[in-house]
Amino acid sequence: MANDIAEEAASSSISDLNASNKDLSSRPATTASETKKLRVFNVNVGILGHVDSGKTSLAKALSSQASTAAFDKHPQSKQRGITLDLGFSTFSLQPPGTWKGLPYDIIQVTLVDCPGHASLVRTVIGGAQIIDYMILVVDAVRGFQTQTAECLVIGEITTQKMVVALNKIDLFPPEERDSRILKMTTRIKKTLLTTSFPDAQIIPVAASVNATDLHTPGKVAETIGLDTLVEALKSLMVDVPPREETGELVFSVDHCFLVKGQGTVVTGTVLQGTVKVGDTVEIPSLKISKKVKSMQMFRKPVTKAIQGDRVGICVAQMDADLMERGVLSTPGFVKTAVAALIYVERVRFFKGACQSKTLMHVTVGHETVMATAKFFSSESLDKPLSRSGRAHLPEFDFSREYLHEAELPDNPPQRQFWALLEFETPVTCPTKSLYIASRLDTDIHANTCRIAFHGHILQIITDVKYKETVLPGLKIYKMKERTGFIDRITDDKTLIAKGLFKKETSMEPFVNMAIHLIHPSKDGQPGMESAGRIESTFGQSGKVKCYFPSGIGDDVVKAFTSKKKVSTAASSGSSKSLDDVASGGSEGYKLVLRFKRYTYDAERRMIQ
Repeated sequence: MANDIAEEAASSSISDLNASNKDLSSRPATTASETKKLRVFNVNVGILGHVDSGKTSLAKALSSQASTAAFDKHPQSKQRGITLDLGFSTFSLQPPGTWKGLPYDIIQVTLVDCPGHASLVRTVIGGAQIIDYMILVVDAVRGFQTQTAECLVIGEITTQKMVVALNKIDLFPPEERDSRILKMTTRIKKTLLTTSFPDAQIIPVAASVNATDLHTPGKVAETIGLDTLVEALKSLMVDVPPREETGELVFSVDHCFLVKGQGTVVTGTVLQGTVKVGDTVEIPSLKISKKVKSMQMFRKPVTKAIQGDRVGICVAQMDADLMERGVLSTPGFVKTAVAALIYVERVRFFKGACQSKTLMHVTVGHETVMATAKFFSSESLDKPLSRSGRAHLPEFDFSREYLHEAELPDNPPQRQFWALLEFETPVTCPTKSLYIASRLDTDIHANTCRIAFHGHILQIITDVKYKETVLPGLKIYKMKERTGFIDRITDDKTLIAKGLFKKETSMEPFVNMAIHLIHPSKDGQPGMESAGRIESTFGQSGKVKCYFPSGIGDDVVKAFTSKKKVSTAASSGSSKSLDDVASGGSEGYKLVLRFKRYTYDAERRMIQ
């Protein structure tokens, strides 16, 4: 993405740009021989960590080439001395031996420098979604801090490969350095044992032994351990990160600016698909389409970019002020969602409650909006969806039934969890996007993880009338249960039940529904159940007649005939009755009516 044109545009040197004739649209495209000679494979490495842990210094020390958005170019970043935005820079590596025979001569490592301040975690989340590997930067003096832990959680969500840079070891006195490094390394290893990175390498480094040198023009700061860090990073690259060239284009934009006389340059990362010079791309948030005039990857003109590539795209006649971040895509592919159906995985470090209908901060791409989450679940699938990979995620299955969940549990049983997200502000994003849900309103000084759950968007809902058009097809149900008691026994297969319904209840929908007679527990074991059905209403007080084809059970008949009232009733030839059992007396018999009710069924039908 970074190029001389973009670099100069970022510094507003338009006159120099024209004088040097570095025109993005007129520079020669890569020839076949040049492409063969370069054979570059791009990987994206996120640099995450607590504020002031030295992430930007590390990125600068590692990088051989900066982008338009590198090294704290944000004005407030320079004033406050912390990173407020994503920064991008690059260096190159020789491919490891395991890549032998593959068509790549060089690995271009794109570093994504993420801000560490707690209030900027939404920016971190946006940047982390494009990474292949992660460098977690830990202050050697302070160790793990709150945002370090949150960055570790983000790393678990977005990548499976990480190396730890134990930075600022130059602050340890030389005579104590080895022992203090060992002590801190031991602590970090213990912390990582409970994460997805128990075997992560921990590399002691100093990004700038003399910090002032890092900001002095013409001076190169002294460093410690960076070669070892690069080798550790390279050791993660045993396999080539998966790349899909097919499918619709989704391009995550993180920077947009005007180059006078050429057009508007958008820089970002290809999330899926392929983009070529001459393609027509859409900016869904603006509802406009533009033709790709030219492209560059870190100063080199290219004609094509695939998934994982970081690239600058030049388009004509577009107001750069209308867009800073967002998405480019194949025309018509990316929609604006008012709601979404999502797959859910709870973050185990989040200690708060995740109740249905709770407002959450939901980050999708570079956007963070408020949304209400309503949870539901189904029986567990063979493979967790979070490990399926974006390209292999299934469509949401409307044919399945899902159980309503009042709360997302800490330790979910063998079930898969989902949610309906209802956005307060519409979000432009593609289906299968990664999302992260957080409680960013939590006190940033509290020592607690604010990231609650994460997953992928499986179904985009664009219709503002979705409650009438979409939700009725969503089979989310709640289990309902009514309990009653025996009023009297008619014969050994029939009884009259009371307490199940009020006298004003419309009884017709319940006729022929299954009902169970629960026998008292015995020796600590649950009582057996006799299955029957509601045959008809009985009288006007809410009683019903229930029939049990296999019989009520001798114990029930015996329990009733042993009572004084039973013998009195029997001598007069009337039906047997027992008031104390009917009201749940000592015998403990009860009748249970169970059924499902679908949440979005306008007719409120009862299903068994």
